[in-house]
Amino acid sequence: MRQFSRLIGMLEETVAVILLIAMSAIALLQVVGRYILTNPFIWTEELTRYALLYSVAFGAGLAFRSGDLVNVDVVCEYLPGRMPWLLRLLSAIATCAMAVYLLSHAWKYVSIGKMQTSPALGVRMDYIHFTVWLMLALLAVFAGLRVLGMLTGTEDGACAELAQKPGLAPTFP
Repeated sequence: MRQFSRLIGMLEETVAVILLIAMSAIALLQVVGRYILTNPFIWTEELTRYALLYSVAFGAGLAFRSGDLVNVDVVCEYLPGRMPWLLRLLSAIATCAMAVYLLSHAWKYVSIGKMQTSPALGVRMDYIHFTVWLMLALLAVFAGLRVLGMLTGTEDGACAELAQKPGLAPTFP
């Protein structure tokens, strides 16, 4: 399970970095086209937006897995005994369940895009709307991996930053 988690994490991270580099290059191309060539490219803004959507789709699962998503754990981590661990487990289960539940609804949204194309690039919008489904699927995978890791004792579900602070490190049940 750890190897699978690492492999999919590295793949997602690589794709997210490539997309961020591509967004920067496309934005630079727009600046060059507008101010140096005085002939702006009409497709760069749209392509940058789509790259951003895909980078968010790939990054959301990674952020959940590493504990970097926004959360309020100040109260949770100061509870006594096993309560912080149980709350983190419940949170991971709820996240996984909600993401799985929303997958079919997101697919309906993706299907609507077959009838539309983007104005500048002419790309079918179902390829763009797919980012919503992809984000939910990857979030479900990483939340499920967290649940499995917590239940098997290979992880405690706490974010890496919290685990490194003395006195705040959560304990296994």
